[in-house]
Amino acid sequence: MGVAFRYLPEMLRYSLTDSVSVAAFRDVLIRSTLAERRPVDDPECLEGMLRHANVIATCWNGETLVGIARSVTDFSYCCYLSDLAVDAALQRQGIGRRLIELTQSRLGPRCKIILLAAPAAVAYYPRIGFTHHPQAWVLAPG
Repeated sequence: MGVAFRYLPEMLRYSLTDSVSVAAFRDVLIRSTLAERRPVDDPECLEGMLRHANVIATCWNGETLVGIARSVTDFSYCCYLSDLAVDAALQRQGIGRRLIELTQSRLGPRCKIILLAAPAAVAYYPRIGFTHHPQAWVLAPG
């Protein structure tokens, strides 16, 4: 399904099946500013992040990856949306929302999406229907 945006030279194309290279993943993380909190200098880790994700929704402008939603899920009860990255130049055009909708389309009817928001995105998620949950906890490696 393609959606045209006024400032893009080509149509955007969304996919749940396209493979994503480590280089393309790294590039969109950098262009989205999510790289500040991701191991973009560790290609082996990035490869594992892609390989072990259960659902990867992508948005492409021609051959360029401009958005990705990468999730780990049991498909029935919970889905952890690990990365939602959209090229900063294309944000606020509905790409992130569409990637979340594509992710939801793969989940069971009772499955909820859970995520940790990047500091710059805290105001975004309530606008698209998420509710804040203050009891999240993180355990660092080791």
